[in-house]
Amino acid sequence: MAPEKDQTVKPNVVFILTDDQGPWAAGCYGNPEIRTPNIDRLAATGMRFQNFFVATPVCSPSRATYITGRIPSQHGVHDFISGSRDAPKGWLRGPNTGPGAIRYLEGQTTYTEVMARNGWTCALSGKWHLGDTQIPHAGFTHWLCHQSGGGPYNNAPLVRDGQMVDEPGYVTDVFTDEAVMRIDKYADANIPFYLSVHYTAPHSPWTGHPQEIVDSYDDCPFESCPQEPVHPWAADQGLTKNSLGNREMLKGYFAAVTAMDIGVGRIIDKIEERGLRENTLIVFCSDNGFSCGHHGFWGKGNGTLPRNMFENSVRVPAVFSHPGVIPEGRVEEALVSAYDVMPTLLNYVDLPTPNEADLPGSSFLPMLRGEEMKERENVVIFDEYGPVRMVRTKEWKYVYRHAHGPHELYDMVNDPDERNNLTDDPGQTKRIQELRAMMDEWFAKYVIPERDGLRRPGDERGQTDYIPLR
Repeated sequence: MAPEKDQTVKPNVVFILTDDQGPWAAGCYGNPEIRTPNIDRLAATGMRFQNFFVATPVCSPSRATYITGRIPSQHGVHDFISGSRDAPKGWLRGPNTGPGAIRYLEGQTTYTEVMARNGWTCALSGKWHLGDTQIPHAGFTHWLCHQSGGGPYNNAPLVRDGQMVDEPGYVTDVFTDEAVMRIDKYADANIPFYLSVHYTAPHSPWTGHPQEIVDSYDDCPFESCPQEPVHPWAADQGLTKNSLGNREMLKGYFAAVTAMDIGVGRIIDKIEERGLRENTLIVFCSDNGFSCGHHGFWGKGNGTLPRNMFENSVRVPAVFSHPGVIPEGRVEEALVSAYDVMPTLLNYVDLPTPNEADLPGSSFLPMLRGEEMKERENVVIFDEYGPVRMVRTKEWKYVYRHAHGPHELYDMVNDPDERNNLTDDPGQTKRIQELRAMMDEWFAKYVIPERDGLRRPGDERGQTDYIPLR
């Protein structure tokens, strides 16, 4: 068992969050084609989770769950935060900046606020995508922020010191430069810090990435991304139409990951150079998964209509590394959700979790320390995306589409690639009833009625409305 950390010293936390990274898109997850030596380096010095699930297979609601510990039907963010597409410049501008900007997490407690109130300096470099990006909030005092949720990789629209700018350079490097600078400043001041590094990589566009990295994948066979016949639910989806079978898109996606991995390496190097590694927890994960031709589509949960809950959409890479505290090179098979992150991180830094009884997740800190956690053996994962809900046990996955169907049942032991839908199998009737009852009971416990995802239409493309509590 790993030794206990010194509780008299506040540990630093660096939380690296990528955008649209499939669970297959890292070398340490068994992909021999994509180059991610620094993500692999974190996994070799920490714990890699094989079954880490986001709460929603799309960016904004997933990010809201990470930072609040609440599901979409509690925090009220159900889809990516959209803006005005006819804005004169930029991508998804609208409610993200300016006088009309909405703070979608207004009034909700984030773990960054708790840490800030207890002595940590909190900074963000990268994507926020939860409304109002112009002024730091949620406990952050420093932030270099993307104006919206994405955009071009070069001369990207960012918010720097409260001003909207088109930042010169490759945006992955810009976010890394800011993170490295912050680490130096906090090390010089000898203060505990929490640093979010939220890359937009490898989200589209898959153009504009360093050409030498793109070219390095010229001869890649891309066997890790089979370009299957188009899925019937994706036949009308533009992303799939434009990308399925397109080697240049595959090269761009892989290059975006590898360029981001170089940034991860620079962050690790800086932490080590400043003598902070033994007192710094580094977390690496993604906001949702992604398919690059798997199952015959490109995209995540909204890559198909109806929306999907395939493993590549709801499962993400997740690595926790802290030498001397977290066992090195361990692969954890237990089921863990993004709604477990808030109680775990606060537990990790020895702070209480506010409103813990109202949160669906629980701390897995003992597991990070290499201790046995029998209570995690029977954990069940629940997901939602509007009116689509999922229950996932170690052996089974059931997806229920409340509006119109179709429903899905998969045997995750014998059919891990989700090819054989068993919902019409008469022999599974009892199992479906049990899983459905489990799902209904769980959501009834946590859903706030006015923010219930079942009220959403299920075919919207982005969210612009704020759902207040009565």
